Amino acid sequence: MAVRRDIQTGYLGIEVPPAARALGVPCGIISGMSATRATTALDQAGVGYRAHPYDLPDAPAGSYGEAVAAAIGFEPERVFKTLIAEVDGNPVVAIVPVSHSLRLKALASEQSGKKASMADPGDAERLTGYITGGISPLGQRKRLPAVLDHTALEWNTICVSGGLRGLQLELAPGDLAALIGAVIAPISG
Repeated sequence: MAVRRDIQTGYLGIEVPPAARALGVPCGIISGMSATRATTALDQAGVGYRAHPYDLPDAPAGSYGEAVAAAIGFEPERVFKTLIAEVDGNPVVAIVPVSHSLRLKALASEQSGKKASMADPGDAERLTGYITGGISPLGQRKRLPAVLDHTALEWNTICVSGGLRGLQLELAPGDLAALIGAVIAPISG
């Protein structure tokens, strides 16, 4: 897969190989945006995806994820948030639906740990290279252990952050898990 910019429109497009196109692999069009580390990781791995830009200037703070889901026209159970937690002091990526909460005890158990807590936002930004509210499980600065909630497998495709506020990427959950080396487990409630 290659990234190309349409000279007339200025859109950044993802060129999908003919074999992938024949299989119905989605491709992204990112209107007026540059590639992110997340889209670059997908392109380099040859993983098909669709980009969903959105604008939420006045989204309610408590239900931001559900507002994002509504803005892109997806069920909240199909849009996943990327959280950085610590299990026994070690950072872990947890990917759960925006409509659910991360169960810290389940995450600790999955990682064979005793205690889990949410990472400090500043630490999460330093570890991933992304800003809070735009942390993607893809293209992180440092590869961390990752756990994807098992509910992702209920869908053909799910959405995760594209690496900046205002961009979601739709891809197959199996592709996401394979690319980031995620374990799939029940970690939300």
